[in-house]
Amino acid sequence: MDGVPAGVPRVPEQRRPGSSPESPGPGESAGRSGAAVSASLRFSVLGPVRAWRGAEPITTGSPQQRALLAALLLREGRTATAAELIDALWGEEPPSQALAAVRTYASRLRKVLDPGVLVSESGGYAVRDLPDGALDLAVAQDLATEAEKARTTGDLCHARDVLRRALALWDGETLAGVPGPYAEAQRVRLEEWRLQLLESRLDMDLEQGCHAEAVSELTALTAAHPLRERLRELLMLALYRSGRQAEALAVYADTRRLLADELGVDPRPGLSELQQRILQADPGLAEPSSPAPEPASAPVRPAQLPATVPDFTGRSAFVRELGGLLASAEGRVMAVSALAGIGGVGKTTLAVHVAHQARAAFPDGQLYVDLQGAGARAAEPETVLGSFLRALGTADTAIPDSLEERAALYRSVLAGRRVLVLLDNARDAAQVRPLLPGTDGCAALVTSRVRMVDLAGAHLVDLDVMSPDEALALFTKIVGEERVASEREAALDVVAACGFLPLAIRIAASRLAARRTWTVSVLAAKLADERRRLDELQAGDLAVKATFELGYGQLEPAQARAFRLLGLADGPDISLAAAAAVLDLPAEETEDLLESLVDTSLLESAAPGRYRFHDLVRLYARACAERDEQPPGERTAAVSRLLDFYLASAAGVYAIERPGDRLVDHLAVTAYPGLRFGNRHAAQDWLYAEAICLLACVRQCAGNPGTLPRAIDLLWAAHDLSESGANAREYEATAEALLDAARLHGLARAEARALTTLVNVHHVGGRFERADQEAERAILLAQEADDLLPVCWARNARGIIALYQNRHEDGEEHLSRAIEHFRALGDRPGEAAALCNLSRIHLATGRTASAVALAQEGIDIYDGMGNSLRGANARYALGLALTQSGELGDAAGRLQEALEVFRDSRQRLWEGMSLFRLAEVDLAARRPAQAAASAEMALTVLRGIGGEWRRGNVLTVLGRALSGIGQTGRAQVCWQEAAVIYEELGSPEAAEVRALLTPVRAA
Repeated sequence: MDGVPAGVPRVPEQRRPGSSPESPGPGESAGRSGAAVSASLRFSVLGPVRAWRGAEPITTGSPQQRALLAALLLREGRTATAAELIDALWGEEPPSQALAAVRTYASRLRKVLDPGVLVSESGGYAVRDLPDGALDLAVAQDLATEAEKARTTGDLCHARDVLRRALALWDGETLAGVPGPYAEAQRVRLEEWRLQLLESRLDMDLEQGCHAEAVSELTALTAAHPLRERLRELLMLALYRSGRQAEALAVYADTRRLLADELGVDPRPGLSELQQRILQADPGLAEPSSPAPEPASAPVRPAQLPATVPDFTGRSAFVRELGGLLASAEGRVMAVSALAGIGGVGKTTLAVHVAHQARAAFPDGQLYVDLQGAGARAAEPETVLGSFLRALGTADTAIPDSLEERAALYRSVLAGRRVLVLLDNARDAAQVRPLLPGTDGCAALVTSRVRMVDLAGAHLVDLDVMSPDEALALFTKIVGEERVASEREAALDVVAACGFLPLAIRIAASRLAARRTWTVSVLAAKLADERRRLDELQAGDLAVKATFELGYGQLEPAQARAFRLLGLADGPDISLAAAAAVLDLPAEETEDLLESLVDTSLLESAAPGRYRFHDLVRLYARACAERDEQPPGERTAAVSRLLDFYLASAAGVYAIERPGDRLVDHLAVTAYPGLRFGNRHAAQDWLYAEAICLLACVRQCAGNPGTLPRAIDLLWAAHDLSESGANAREYEATAEALLDAARLHGLARAEARALTTLVNVHHVGGRFERADQEAERAILLAQEADDLLPVCWARNARGIIALYQNRHEDGEEHLSRAIEHFRALGDRPGEAAALCNLSRIHLATGRTASAVALAQEGIDIYDGMGNSLRGANARYALGLALTQSGELGDAAGRLQEALEVFRDSRQRLWEGMSLFRLAEVDLAARRPAQAAASAEMALTVLRGIGGEWRRGNVLTVLGRALSGIGQTGRAQVCWQEAAVIYEELGSPEAAEVRALLTPVRAA
C-alpha cells in the first residue's frame, strides 16, 4: 500500500540479552558458568510474567515481585538502580519501606532462579547471562528481524510464516496483572509493536491474494481498534479484492464519520486516496502487489510438465520454430502456439519436449493440463482455472465461483510473472480462451485435433506424420541399433506400414523390443496384411486404429482381455482396486497385467496405483470388446462388478462415518466386495479421490435397467459428495440423469430413491420449493413400492423445509411421521435426526424447553452409537435451542464441538452454518466484533454451496454485527444485498431486513 513502510516493524529500543557493556564478556568465567547453569530457564513477558525451569513452572511471587522481575528482564542485562526500580514499581508515591521491599523481592527471586542469574551490582540489580531463546520478547524480535530480511528479498511466504510464529508468542495482554507505571508504559509500547507486526503480516496476506480470509480477521481488529486507520485501509482493500466494492466504500464512510465524531479530523491521505482508487476501479488495486501469490508453506513455482520421452526423435524444424517463438515471449503481450494434427501424430510429445527446452525462459513455473477435448466430457475451463490457481498458490477460499471471475484472477496472479502454460488435447478455441495468460512474458502451447483458426493471435502449426528418416530413427532408438542395422529394409517396411505415425511406431517398436526372439522381418510380415492398416490417413481414429490393431494382436490372451474390459470403464482413470473388480482378478495379478500393458504403450500409468487410456486407445479397446469379448455378457458383467465395487466401498465409507445408520442395510446387495478402511479419514480420502470415477460409473450404468437401481443406491450412499461441496455440480447432474432413466424404464422404486438423492441436493443448494416437490413425489412412489426408507428421508426433509418456509404445523406433522417410520425400521440414527429437526420446530414455536430436550435426546442416541458426524448435527440443533433459551456459554460450546467435527469431516455446508450460528450467539452475548469475524468466516466457507437464502441469512447477521461495532455503512451494504436476495426468492425475511435499513436511511 502506498505510504506504508514495506519493512517489518521493530520493537523500539530492544537489544538482545547480554548486549550491554555492563554484561560479562563471553571470555569471563562468570559469564560461562552462568550461561551453563541457566540454560534451562525461560521467561515470558508477552502475557503474564512467568518463568520455567525446563518444563516446570517457577513461582514468581506477588504482583510487585513479578513487576520487579519484568523490569529487570526488559532492561536486557543492564543494571537497574534501586531508585529506578522503586520508581518503576510505585511511581511518584512509593511506600515508606519501598527500598526494603525491593531487596526482599530480589532476595526471593534469587532463591528460585539459578545461581548467577539475578546479580547485585552498584546498589542495583540485573538479570544476566540468559541464553538465546530464554525470553519470549527476544525471540519475537529475532523472528521480526528474520521476517524483515525475507520480505526484503521478496520471500513473502517465509516472511508471513515467521511473523505468524512471532505473533503466536503473545499469550493475552502483555505483562498481564503487573502493577506500576513502568509496566503500564511497556504494555502500551509492546501492544503497539504487536499491532504493527499484525498489520505487516496482513499486508503480506493481501499481497499474496488471501483477501477473503483476511476480511474476517480485519473486521474483528477494526472493531477492537476503531481509530487505527491502517487496519481500516487494509480492510477496504481486502473487501474490494473480494468483489465487495460497496462494503469497501462503506468502511471509508464509517471511518470518516468516526474520526470526525471522536477526534474532529479527516482520514489520512492514504485512506482517502484508496477510496478514490476504488471509486475509479483502479486496475492496480485488483492485483496483488507482490509478483506471485504463494501458499503459507513455501514459495510456489509450479512445475507440472509431464516427463519428456528420452527417445524424442526428429521434428527439428518444429522444435526450432516453437523454441524461438517461446524465447521471444519476454516483452510481447503473449506468445501462443497451437499445434494441430490427428491423434497419435505426436502433438503432446513435441509440445512437452519444446516446453522442457524452454523452461529456463519461464523461471516462474510451467502449468500443464489435459483438457480431454477428444472425450465425451471435455474439461470445463472453470475447473481447470481452479486447479491452476491452486497450483499458483491461491487458497481455495480465495477462488471465485464464476468462469469470468476465475479467469480475471488467473490473469491477475500471472501479472508480472513469466509462466509457460501447456494446454494439451483442447476441444476448441472457446475452451482455450479463458485459460490464456494474457500478459507479457507468459506463453501458451496448445495441442488439439482441430486447427484453431479462430484463436486470435495464435501461431498455428500443423503437425503431420514423420518423415521416413525420422520415423526410422525413432524406431531404431526404441528397438536398438544392432537389430535394425541388419534389417534396414524390413525396418523401413515397418514404419511405412505404421503410416509414419509416431504413436503407431512406438507401439510396434515396443512390442518388438519386448520379444527378443522376433526379427524385424517377422514384424514387417505381420504388418504386410493391409486389413490391419489403412492405405492413407483419411481420419485420425482410423489411422490410429490400424496401428492399435498391431499392438493388440501381439498381446497375450490375459493381456488382451484386460485391455478390452478396462476400456469399458468410464472416467478419466481407474485405480488398481477398481481395475481388479473389472477383471475379477486378485490385485497382484491385476497389477502385473496393467504394468505389462503400460510397457506396450497401450496403457498409461497416471500415478502410483492409477492407470488411464489415451482417449483413442480407449475407443479402440471398446471396439475390441464389442468384437472379441466372449461371451458377450462378460462386458455387462465387468461394468456390473465395477459398480458393485464402488457401491460396496461407498457403503463402507458411509458405515464408518455414521455408525448404526440403517441406510447401508437398505442398499442393493452386491456380488463383488468393496474396500475395507482402517479409519474414518482413510474412508473419506478414498471417497473424495474416487469421486469423478465413481460418478462416471453411476452415469454409465443409468442406461441399463439391470444396473440402474444399484447406481442410484451408490449415489445415495455417496451423498457426502453433495453436502461437502466437492463435485456438487457433477453429483447433481448425475442424479438428474438417473431420475430421467428411472422414469424412462418405469422403475418406481428406483425413481423414488433417485428423487431422494435430489431432495438432498436441492436442500443443500437452498432450492427449498423444488426440494419439497421432489420429496412429496418420492413419498408417493416409495409407498407404492413398499420402500419405507425413502419415505423416512423424504418426510424428514419436508419437515425441515417447512421450518425454513415458516410452515411449522406442516413441519411438525412431517417430522412426527418420520420419527414413527424410523422407529418402525429400527433406524435409531434416523430417529435422532428427525428428533433434532423437530427440536427446531419446537424452538420456532416458542417451546424452548422441549426443544432442548429433543435435541439432547438426539445427542444421546448418536453418542450411544459412536456416531460423531451425525452427533455434530445434533449438537448444532442443541446449540440453537440453548441460544434461544439464553444459555449462551453452553450454546457456544455445543456449536464449537459441532464445528470441529464438520471441519474434520469436510462438511463445508455445516461448517459454514456452525460459524453462522456462533455469530448469532456472539451477537446475543453482545460480542459484535467476534460475531462479525464468525459471520465473515461463514461467508467464506459457504461460497458456492448452501444457496442464496442461507447467504442472505449470514449477511443479515453480519450487518447486525457490523452495526454493533459502529460500521454502519458496511452494515447497510450487507442488509441491502440480503434484501435483494430475499426479494428475488420471495422470502418473508425481506421485510425484516428492509426494516433494519429504514433507521439507517432516516439517519
